[in-house]
Amino acid sequence: MTGSLKQYADLYRQPGPWCTAYVNAGTGTVDSLEAADVSPGNVRTQLEGQGATESDLDAMEQAIQPATGVPAPVARFVLVHQGKAEINEVLPGDLVLPERVSVDPVPDLLPLVKHRPEELPYVVAEVSREHGEIRWLYHAGAGGPTSTREVEGEHEHVSKFQGGGWAHLRFQHHTEDVWRRNADEIAGEIDKVVSSSGARLIVLAGDIRARGLVQEQLSQASQPLVSQVDSHTHTAGADNQLLEDQVNQKVAELWATEQQEVMDRLATQEGQANPESATGIGAVVHALQQAQVDVLIFNDAALSERTLLALDAEPWVAAAEEESLAANVLGKVPAPAALLRAAALTDARVLLVPGPVLPEGVDVAALLRWSTGPDVPSSS
Repeated sequence: MTGSLKQYADLYRQPGPWCTAYVNAGTGTVDSLEAADVSPGNVRTQLEGQGATESDLDAMEQAIQPATGVPAPVARFVLVHQGKAEINEVLPGDLVLPERVSVDPVPDLLPLVKHRPEELPYVVAEVSREHGEIRWLYHAGAGGPTSTREVEGEHEHVSKFQGGGWAHLRFQHHTEDVWRRNADEIAGEIDKVVSSSGARLIVLAGDIRARGLVQEQLSQASQPLVSQVDSHTHTAGADNQLLEDQVNQKVAELWATEQQEVMDRLATQEGQANPESATGIGAVVHALQQAQVDVLIFNDAALSERTLLALDAEPWVAAAEEESLAANVLGKVPAPAALLRAAALTDARVLLVPGPVLPEGVDVAALLRWSTGPDVPSSS
């Protein structure tokens, strides 16, 4: 499930126009003259024909330069406003939507959301009895750790004494104490990372004994997030790809579980007298206008031909002008763009789903923060 889009709320509040380019960013070949050489000029020409300002054209042409050093296929999403590239993202993989170059009244972040359908922060910690390497990501599938911390513990007496008698027991206990102190230090760093990043998963790899000790020392808040994997890339002949595959599997499992929990919550609301859910474009827009939506769920492909009104103030979105209250209409925009914007401005989470996931005939639904309550009969 996609995390909150609240980080984009300030962009969504700013008045347009906004210049958007979502294009193939592959370097292409001399024969095909693909993106590398011709894309910046082509994008500029298309935006110029739509009335973009000179400062926006210059900023876009500079931002849309080829993504060198990134293996194909690769896409790029650029959002320019008042002569500045507010978003300039290289997105590994094929295009998930048709290429688009446009001037719009509000930002349309659908391509970015579909490429990054989950802002799932997670921690990977590979531990040994004297050492820990902690990596964490803020975007699942982003391709590399946002940051890495090395924790170097005590090295003296990390191996157990092999003699016998009283000396054997004394050294063995001392070694266990060293392991535990090291594990406690590593666990403390993991707890800090989890607390600051809001991580929802901790993958522990490395030495099996060290993994157990570290998990024991984690805080109560971190304990339920732990999943262990049998990989240790710091040993001779270790397979780094195995660890990466195991981590991806754990992330996918958590992803699937959280999505299923959302759909189960939606299913349990069906038929309730005062449901904490809404289905259909009209009911969902009304809930967004009330800042009532907790999780917005929709099939963007099914809504691609629908439009909604984007507003410059609360309630931010409307299906018709009479619903705009005191706000001004910025423009008629594709429904997915308007829904994402309203979700960001009301701190609702978003889940994009394929058609068959939602009930038959339903393209958009929402889980609500509170029920709508029973209908109040009109007075006679």
